[in-house]
Amino acid sequence: MGKVFCIVGKSSSGKDTIYKKLLSNATLQLKRIVLYTTRPIRAGEQEGVEYYFTEEKEMQRLQNDNKIIECRSYNTIYGIWYYFMVKDNQIDLAQFNYLIIGTLESYIKIRGYFGQDKVVPIYIDLDDGERLMRALRRERKQYEPKYEEMCRRFLADAKDFSIHNLEQAGIIKRFCNDNLNVCLSNIEAYILSFQEM
Repeated sequence: MGKVFCIVGKSSSGKDTIYKKLLSNATLQLKRIVLYTTRPIRAGEQEGVEYYFTEEKEMQRLQNDNKIIECRSYNTIYGIWYYFMVKDNQIDLAQFNYLIIGTLESYIKIRGYFGQDKVVPIYIDLDDGERLMRALRRERKQYEPKYEEMCRRFLADAKDFSIHNLEQAGIIKRFCNDNLNVCLSNIEAYILSFQEM
């Protein structure tokens, strides 16, 4: 039976980089799940690669048709942005293992939908000072940097990923990303340990 490995962590902890490197490792045999979002596309992103970019009206239609597995919203300074997983035939746990990036909230909802034995959290941790520097470098590369939103997300992470919330979600294991190669090696070994069961 397959697993959904769910990468979670605070913003700018390196989740996207780790996600891409894990997917490119043929030994792990992981398939991707593309989420949907109503937020604007960022510079360098592609439709159907990072996300399916959609309008709120389409999201509402999917919700009315009971097609949304989990949905979370962020009240940004630019309005409410939604991120959601859709029942769109991307997932076949009878045959494959999957990799996804999410929040603590989305991990809990995905685990509730597929079952605790099928969803495995991979929590990426990093020093807050390093995360803030990475976030600032990334935002500066945007055509229209959104510094206020970057700060809002950074502050929200402290609450969202509190020790209490992590414990409530049953997340104990952490993968520190202060050295990308070491972090990746540890995560790869962890994923392979489930495939050997």
